[in-house]
Amino acid sequence: MNHLSGTDRLANTYHAMRHGQSKANEAGVIVSKIDTDRGGDYGLSERGLRQASAAAQACGLPADTVIYASDFSRARQTAEVVREHLGAPEVTLAEALRERSFGDLEGTSVANYARVWTADGADGDHGRDGVEPAADVLDRTTALVADLERRYSGRDILLVSHGDTLQILQAGFLRMDPAKHRSVPHLDTAQIRELRLAEASPPAQIPLF
Repeated sequence: MNHLSGTDRLANTYHAMRHGQSKANEAGVIVSKIDTDRGGDYGLSERGLRQASAAAQACGLPADTVIYASDFSRARQTAEVVREHLGAPEVTLAEALRERSFGDLEGTSVANYARVWTADGADGDHGRDGVEPAADVLDRTTALVADLERRYSGRDILLVSHGDTLQILQAGFLRMDPAKHRSVPHLDTAQIRELRLAEASPPAQIPLF
């Protein structure tokens, strides 16, 4: 479900930020389960820390930016780098921003992402190999944005998360089928992008006879 589907205008300005390069990225392995993350050293690489710092310095966000982040170490560390640079309030960790779970592909090569994305293109509800369906990621991420709309007004809100999670959230802002999320320009590591809500399609005109 896209919880933004009935929304015409947002009360806040939203920015998506993908975490900086992680040690999992360096190793080329999929780490998509919180227990795996907590059980190993999968935080930011040295390059990832530099990326996060450079992004923070260039972002132009105000000091009162509201920052929400996935509780995976790579996203949490990225968010803290930005928070420290801005002098922003404490980062709020949100399970809704967690990495998409890649199920049975956990710990395997990142080359396996391609087969998931191919399956996504055919069916946004698929759960092959135990992968979290794109439609479920859309549901949890847009539900968070809907909740933030109730909590805040007139604020800059930074959402620090992961590649697939943010691809699907961007599709939600664009009112697209989550199955087509790979057609949205992807975010590089530590890249920040404003999320703009697409205009709602006008109701279909019923011809009169």
